[in-house]
Amino acid sequence: MPDNLQSVLRRFFDDYVHSTPKKLKIIDAYLLFILITGIVQFGYCCLVGTFPFNSFLSGFISCVGSFVLAVCLRVQVNPLNKTEFLGIGPERAFADFIFAHIVLHLVIVNFIG
Repeated sequence: MPDNLQSVLRRFFDDYVHSTPKKLKIIDAYLLFILITGIVQFGYCCLVGTFPFNSFLSGFISCVGSFVLAVCLRVQVNPLNKTEFLGIGPERAFADFIFAHIVLHLVIVNFIG
């Protein structure tokens, strides 16, 4: 069983490296960074406590919201999904991503108080 799992993971990684466009790899790296940041924040909250609870919630909601927005950007920029998003080019998708990020972080800063 481990040999099959290892071969499947190796094939998945090779296919990812050779067939994924560079733009999507950059977005994936950003997604990984946000995921790790959210895990660290949650771990810190569990270990140390939630004294400034609004600060923890704001940071964690920022991570979750940024992750969701980046996934939406990745779906819209993916060349395989061109038929799903006919009127939306990569530039418009990125502009929507930036605008949504601004709104998200304005709400988060307001929530911190």
